[in-house]
Amino acid sequence: MLMRDLFYINGQWVATGAKEMIEVHDAGTGEVMGKVPAGGESDIDAAVRAARAAFDSWSQLPVAKRAEYLAKISAGLKQRAEETAKVIAQEVGMPIKLSGRIQAGLPVMIFGNYAKIAGEFQFEEKVGNSLVVRDPVGVVGAITPWNYPLHQIALKVAPALAAGCTVVLKPAEIAPFNAFILADVVHEVGLPPGVFNLVTGFGPVVGEALVRHPEVDMISFTGSTRAGKRVSEVAALMVKRVTLELGGKSASVILDDADLAAAVKGTVSNCYLNSGQTCTAFTRMLVPESKYAEARAIAAEVARTFTPGDPMSETSRLGPLSSRIQLERVRGFIIKGIEEGAELVTGGAEAPEGVAPGGYFVKPTVFGKVDPKSTIGQEEIFGPVLSIITYKDEDDAIRIANDTIYGLAGGVWSKDEARAQRVARRMRAGQIDINGGPYNINAPFGGFKQSGHGREAGRYGLEEFLEYKSLQLKAG
Repeated sequence: MLMRDLFYINGQWVATGAKEMIEVHDAGTGEVMGKVPAGGESDIDAAVRAARAAFDSWSQLPVAKRAEYLAKISAGLKQRAEETAKVIAQEVGMPIKLSGRIQAGLPVMIFGNYAKIAGEFQFEEKVGNSLVVRDPVGVVGAITPWNYPLHQIALKVAPALAAGCTVVLKPAEIAPFNAFILADVVHEVGLPPGVFNLVTGFGPVVGEALVRHPEVDMISFTGSTRAGKRVSEVAALMVKRVTLELGGKSASVILDDADLAAAVKGTVSNCYLNSGQTCTAFTRMLVPESKYAEARAIAAEVARTFTPGDPMSETSRLGPLSSRIQLERVRGFIIKGIEEGAELVTGGAEAPEGVAPGGYFVKPTVFGKVDPKSTIGQEEIFGPVLSIITYKDEDDAIRIANDTIYGLAGGVWSKDEARAQRVARRMRAGQIDINGGPYNINAPFGGFKQSGHGREAGRYGLEEFLEYKSLQLKAG
């Protein structure tokens, strides 16, 4: 049983006034794996005031010194990578082998990369008679999700610190223990008091308090589109800067000249990563009408190789969902898909066999002949559910791909890369993978439309935490 009953505020582990503890459940068994405090407004106020008090000195610290701290945090996280991977496999359900490479490995890379970026970034330039400088925006409230918990924390905290901002972090209550590991590391490397602060709790209480606090200059939020709209609404009352990374309903467009087997396999694998709990997941597979039967057969075959299993097993390919609520939600979408007339190719809403009865497992599911306007063709499911949609020609494929409220990610598959790029340029989404191109930690990450605004990763992520200032210089 993991128990963390203190918050990290102003460089110390401090007692909280919280009267309630939040139970965190093991996704693979459904059992309680630990507890964290359900903080309140007073905890947020203390954390924000600490961040405000630390801002002046931290923002004036030479960039090279800030970069040194980031490098030390990266090294500290690397030392605890095995622990992090295990904790997140339990919290979220990602199989342990993937959790080690992705959930624990990427945060190490992100902090290390921002140490490098900070040292290379041009914080000022001469423009005519003006000296244009980049100043940190101030105190940042970071509100992060549960699906890639420490990775999403790193994408906010690392660039914010590199920019000279101070941070108050509110991690997801479903997967909070990884944030405490980061706080342990921050304390061990001696980050100045108040630069990083951690408060756990429920969104409607501590999340709202953080967004509402008058001493918070910026909110960086990743989560659902519904919650993102609420963040924007509250923050707008004080004209706070807000960056949002929200939902997605990404289309994988398989063109008629693509290697069909490779494209379908790549799409299914992308869709099922982290049990489908990925905002960029390719949940809509668009195939030419003439290729439907073949694509359907390949998708079914690939899907059946993703056997649900214990996330702590080295051989598991598909872990559980993160919570009971998420499990019921995904099963509800599967039932809705059947009710609305989609063809159930494989999977279904019933519990899979051979897994722990209390775990949050769902069958890997594929629907065929999905109406692009149907519920499962439009709404983000956040589970291992793939919808196959057919199209008439290239223009029709692009129209369908763009016809949702989202615009976070997508994919295009073709033997002609120039053609694939032409199609990708017409898709209204923040990042498009060409023939399964890999994730790039230096490329901007973020969405169009109701998938949010602002960008994370690389120098683009650093720029979000900076303001422009012009110093007009007298000639001569």
